[in-house]
Amino acid sequence: QVQLVESGGGLAQAGGSLRLSCAASGRTFSNYAMGWFRQAPGKEREFVATIVRSGSIRRYLDSVKGRFTISRDNAENTMYLQMNSLKPEDTAVYYCAATSLALTSSSRDYDYWGQGTQVTVSP
Repeated sequence: QVQLVESGGGLAQAGGSLRLSCAASGRTFSNYAMGWFRQAPGKEREFVATIVRSGSIRRYLDSVKGRFTISRDNAENTMYLQMNSLKPEDTAVYYCAATSLALTSSSRDYDYWGQGTQVTVSP
C-alpha cells in the first residue's frame, strides 16, 4: 500500500502561482511513477502531468504545458506540482496518484490516490 497526502491548494488570482505537494508513505516511493489529475465540478477527472520513477521524463496535458512543472524528490518521498500563470479554468480538485506503469495518462492505470486538494483561481 502507498498512502498519498496532497497539500498546498488554495485560492489564487489569475496569473498567480501555487505549489502542490504530495507526500507518500508506505511502500518505496521511488518504485512508482507518479501523476497529477484534476476534477472540476460536473466534469470528468482529467490527466494533468506524470513523471517517471527517476524524475527524468515528464509529460503534460497540452493546456498546462509551459505553465505547470511536475517534479519529485525521492529522498523526501514527495512529489510537487508548480503551477504558474494560473487561469480560472485551472480551478479543480487536484489529486496525486501512483502507478507501476510509466508515462501513462489514464486514471485507470493508477493504483493509489490521495484525497485531493482544492485549487480555486479567481479572474
